[in-house]
Amino acid sequence: MPHSRFAVDALGVITIILVSILVLFGLFCILYLIYFHTKTRGQGYIQLGYFNGPWIIRIAFILFAFWWCFGEVVRLNFIRGDGRLLNALSYKWQETVCKCYIVSSLGFAEPCLYLTIVLLLRASLQKSGTLSQKWNGKTAGYILLFCLPVFALQLILILAPQYKKDHMSKLPYYFTSPVKRSKHDIDVALCTYPLLNTFCLGLFAIMLTSYLFWLGGRILHLVINRSLQKRVCMLVLTVSAFFPIRILLLGFTVKTQPEYLPFQALAFVGFVSFFCCIGVGMYMLIFLPVRDSLALKKCSERDIEARRRLSDEQTETVSLIANQSTLGGSMVSSPGRNSAASTKRGSISFRTTDKDGTSGAAFVELSVFSPSQHSTPPGSPQLLGWPMLPPSQAQGPL
Repeated sequence: MPHSRFAVDALGVITIILVSILVLFGLFCILYLIYFHTKTRGQGYIQLGYFNGPWIIRIAFILFAFWWCFGEVVRLNFIRGDGRLLNALSYKWQETVCKCYIVSSLGFAEPCLYLTIVLLLRASLQKSGTLSQKWNGKTAGYILLFCLPVFALQLILILAPQYKKDHMSKLPYYFTSPVKRSKHDIDVALCTYPLLNTFCLGLFAIMLTSYLFWLGGRILHLVINRSLQKRVCMLVLTVSAFFPIRILLLGFTVKTQPEYLPFQALAFVGFVSFFCCIGVGMYMLIFLPVRDSLALKKCSERDIEARRRLSDEQTETVSLIANQSTLGGSMVSSPGRNSAASTKRGSISFRTTDKDGTSGAAFVELSVFSPSQHSTPPGSPQLLGWPMLPPSQAQGPL
């Protein structure tokens, strides 16, 4: 018995550590979302605003996770059941806490978390819906509306045995009872998972998992990036596997005693399963989209800066050419009138040559002078420039 108690307490401590890690990561994601929202709001990043659209629902998902974590800590025997830390609670209050935990966790937190993951994944199929501020309000309404039947059914299953004991007495206690009195201490109430409540949550999970597989297939059909395909596959497989595993393990606990290690081990593995489901959802649907969007924003800023710099350089070049062309045009002269001052400056000038004796054509020569260069000597084999036609053969602008 001491070894069993030590193992149960160890599982309780590990549960608290994992809950603390998830809460810290959730707080970091909330700050990350707020930082991303302030960076993209009012700065003209419409494309990034698409990824920032469901930021309220993402924060709501994290808050649902916090509520679920709080319930998982409260239901621990290490915190409540043994009466060592909260020994002021009477048996009646402990029983009430267990009932509230079942309704809160199985009827509200877990359905809301699972449904929020599905709706956030579905938001990626919308082209412009998440840009609207109304999307967050509508999605929050859908979450509460779809989870309300599950919550109401869980509440009825918890409260009904108190008013219809004659009909419920035919069923074994583990079908409806969320609490069991400890054999070693009659003042300690141990939380259990009623089979009917678990079965109700299982039906909800089956329907939502089927929709999740269909939704994941549509997304994979549209996504062409392999990295995003891997993310979608990992998210769909993880969520659709770990949540049903948790429900299955909670169903197996009805044949074990809540004060012994087998029950606590099954409950702990079920907790870890849904913990992984929440962690993967938080990482895939909140952290990675924000990180990728900020990286895209930095790339966009670097691209804009590079374009601005290139535009400035082109403007300076065009301005320099125009100024030098104006200066060179003022120095248009015949070969014999080129002054030494014009050959000493590094500039661009236009020079006309006399008509060639054989072709009768004239050339406009573009010369780049440097201090060591001189005008083109007479009799050079080739002139750099373009033919200057006589006025009679000149054409107008195109």
